[in-house]
Amino acid sequence: MRYVVLIFRDSDRDWTAADDDGLRKLITLKDELAASGELVSSEGLLPPDRGRIVQIRDGARVVTDGPFVEAKEQFAGYFMVDVPDDARAEAIAAQVSTAVSDRVELRGTLISA
Repeated sequence: MRYVVLIFRDSDRDWTAADDDGLRKLITLKDELAASGELVSSEGLLPPDRGRIVQIRDGARVVTDGPFVEAKEQFAGYFMVDVPDDARAEAIAAQVSTAVSDRVELRGTLISA
């Protein structure tokens, strides 16, 4: 079954040496999951002010530059894994949580390829 581990970050937090360490841990985990065949994909995301909203209004595409919301917590990246069960997915989510020193969100996908 496929699961996504969603990583969040407070947008007003400065990048620190602890973040550098966490990023190294995430890269190591990404390599380990790729080697085991469990990694589907994983990416970090640019900050919200580098993104945009795309929608159709009255049949026309409208693109709006970010930032989009006033929430402090922003989606920062993800790991998509394909593992046999909830227990393995939770173990991977725990490793991601440890690396980023914060909680992460774990969700199964509706359809697994």
